[in-house]
Amino acid sequence: MHVGVFDSGVGGLSILSSITRALPWVRLSYCCDNLNFPYGTKSDEDVIRLSVDITSRYFAEAKFDVLVIACNTASTIALASVRAALPIPVVGVVPAVKPAAAASRTKVIGVLATPGTIRRPYLADLIREFAADCEVVTCGSSALVQLAERKLRGDIGTDDEFRHEIGEIIAGCARGLDQLVLGCTHFPLITEELRRVLPAGVQFVDSGEAVAARVAVIGQELKLPAKSREPRFSPEITGYCSGESFELSALGLNLGSAGILRLRRLP
Repeated sequence: MHVGVFDSGVGGLSILSSITRALPWVRLSYCCDNLNFPYGTKSDEDVIRLSVDITSRYFAEAKFDVLVIACNTASTIALASVRAALPIPVVGVVPAVKPAAAASRTKVIGVLATPGTIRRPYLADLIREFAADCEVVTCGSSALVQLAERKLRGDIGTDDEFRHEIGEIIAGCARGLDQLVLGCTHFPLITEELRRVLPAGVQFVDSGEAVAARVAVIGQELKLPAKSREPRFSPEITGYCSGESFELSALGLNLGSAGILRLRRLP
């Protein structure tokens, strides 16, 4: 089974990493729209247009069996359009509000996402459906996305930068916040930095395991080969991008024996 993963930037590597842990035998490729990054500041129309264009080009080049849109912004806005454009199953990501609310002992949870995700009705609907019995503290930050991108290029942000971006979450911790939803796929890449500036005991919740489980179910439903080869400790991942080719450090993400992921420009 070949799984393609798409994001506007490199945040989707957190989802890809979850898939490698759960399904270490699958063939993987990754694609990011670095030419048009970030999506969180764009209009809905632009997100739909860009998502359909690059995923169509990506599929034409890589011919994967399943596509994961590893971007909360693209998933909430363009999922239906991408599904209509491609002849394969497409999986989106959803902020993990439901498991966070269920796990919270204090019934105070946080959602850390991009400003676009925070203000869209989709998140409000999730909170209304799954966290009606909780106080929900939301915090939107575009700078954290940039900090995650910088980290994978070897530039680690300072504690003050992170502390500045999550002021609402820190304030929520004083009221008992015990579960923090990482509502952008970039944010699992900076959990070490977030832990340094948050009180001990706050649990992070993301969508990676749920997405990997959904991919596994789709593989079974389509009767795709469960194991195309033996499980690998250092998976080979083909990387693509929409802009200039580049490479980044993937150490700690189980994305290659050399710890480097190289992305080449799509035709």
